[in-house]
Amino acid sequence: MRYRAGIVTGEMIGLPKSRFVAIGILEALGVATGMSAAAMLPGPAIPILSQTFLVWQLAFSALLLGRRYSFKQITGCMLVAFGVVVAVASGSSADQMLSGFEFIWPAVMIISSAFQAGASIIKEFIFVDAAKRLKGKSLDIFVVNSFGSGFQALFVLLLLPLLSNLKGIPFAQLPSYMKSGAGCLVNIGRNIPGCNGAPLLPLLYVTMNMAFNVSLLNLVKISSAVVASLAVMLSVPISIYVLSLPLPYLPEGASLSPFFLLGSMILILGLVLYNVARPVKQASN
Repeated sequence: MRYRAGIVTGEMIGLPKSRFVAIGILEALGVATGMSAAAMLPGPAIPILSQTFLVWQLAFSALLLGRRYSFKQITGCMLVAFGVVVAVASGSSADQMLSGFEFIWPAVMIISSAFQAGASIIKEFIFVDAAKRLKGKSLDIFVVNSFGSGFQALFVLLLLPLLSNLKGIPFAQLPSYMKSGAGCLVNIGRNIPGCNGAPLLPLLYVTMNMAFNVSLLNLVKISSAVVASLAVMLSVPISIYVLSLPLPYLPEGASLSPFFLLGSMILILGLVLYNVARPVKQASN
């Protein structure tokens, strides 16, 4: 529709696909590892562990895009990392958020953030490079979103055998498992255990996820991947609190230890320090 309307041009569609393939692979790996870890971790720990995304982004941005950051920005980034450590690993065993959980699952969640951060930096590179290739024309965000998401879906399907083995599902049983999943998705009036809220909750997730991706990609286009991450991280305190509540369709609410709250405050302080340390011209943009 956007191509026929003249918004998307042939030059935009003709951009090198290898970069979109890389985005698809990284995001598929991020989804696979992130969902595997999220299923094993307490709700409030998930958003706090995901904030290592910023640390990965700064590293990849400097490595792949040649960006340079001030001492205050790097300090803010380190505070974010330190806040994560305090939140999930401090205090007595009774006070630790991850007490009773194997170390591998927080590590997998952090690795998941690395995959997602790498994909976001490649997206920023595509926008920067497209400005040169398109002779100053603005690349339509739906080109990046569509090709990136298309390859992500392809590689997620290719990863299904691996994901099924992680969950103890033999490859031969995967077709019947997917059939059961489809039945769960259209669960209307059946009240199948484990399918509560379908199909409205899955459709609500898809709708919100698409709106989130498009708005975030637009922010990457007009600023940078790191600035977009900072904007998203404003939701961290809210999401931590919400996920600690006994909400419908979610497990029992978790209690927030003083160390978890302290770690969250350190994390937010790091974000604020990074933001105020940005150059005046960049901040005004």
